[in-house]
Amino acid sequence: MKRSRFSEEQIIGVLKEQEAGMSTADVCRKHGVSSATFYKWKARYGGLEVSDARRLKALEEENGKLKKLLAEAMLDNAILKDVAAKKW
Repeated sequence: MKRSRFSEEQIIGVLKEQEAGMSTADVCRKHGVSSATFYKWKARYGGLEVSDARRLKALEEENGKLKKLLAEAMLDNAILKDVAAKKW
């Protein structure tokens, strides 16, 4: 996945500018993003503060690690079942 050139803090700052009264088109033009990107950001980060965004990112990273561990454990379990079935 392509990495964003904006951090969560910057994205929240852009959203705050629009909430402060600037039009969406002006905010998008100023920061060089499309309106689709802006609305995607608004759906994901709308109403969040910077600390909430940091916490969200940390939770997403932890969730990814846990999913990877679960997948590895399930693979090990399937291999062990396969080996045990062949011995009998």
